Amino acid sequence: MAFGLLLQVVTFIIGQWSVSGSPWLWLSLLSGCLGVCSVCLTAQRNILTYVFGFAQVITYTWLCVTQRFYGEIAINAYYFVTMIYGVYVWRKRLQSDQLVAPRSLSLSKLLLIVSGTVVLGWIAGWGLATWTDDTQPYLDAFTTVPALVAQILMILVYREHWYLWLAVDILSVALWWRAGDYCMVSQYSFWCLNCLYGLYHWRSSGMRSE
Repeated sequence: MAFGLLLQVVTFIIGQWSVSGSPWLWLSLLSGCLGVCSVCLTAQRNILTYVFGFAQVITYTWLCVTQRFYGEIAINAYYFVTMIYGVYVWRKRLQSDQLVAPRSLSLSKLLLIVSGTVVLGWIAGWGLATWTDDTQPYLDAFTTVPALVAQILMILVYREHWYLWLAVDILSVALWWRAGDYCMVSQYSFWCLNCLYGLYHWRSSGMRSE
């Protein structure tokens, strides 16, 4: 977590030099730091992830408004609502060590979910390109639709949500790089690494396929 926060601060300093006077740079730093705390706690299966998650969603949504990333705006509203239910589910699955007990999907269910996600992503991208002035419609769609599915799997405590989050985070690096917001680039780059750590941590816990 400390490395991720340091990365945000360094990127913020560099960003001040390259984007002098940007009114959103401080908000990007705040959102990035909140996001680092949230995903690190998720990787540790700690229910406190939701405290930082709610705050990160609010700040990140405002950044997306400034860039007209409509898919990202919609999904963050979805995050906010689903996290309320997520607190309830995670509290029910807390173990004696106050960490949530994970479970696993069968391979056939995982493949079905991934296939459906890809199809819906292309449809959403076409819709954004056709009916909105979205500046990056297909990237926006493929950072939105898989994240919708990953959020559900995360809330239901399935370890496979990490595979989808990794794909979302890699594409989000490209999305924000093209938008010129390097605080968000560093955030999502760190999140990619955290996905690998989270997958390892969740896999090392006892679970059954469902």
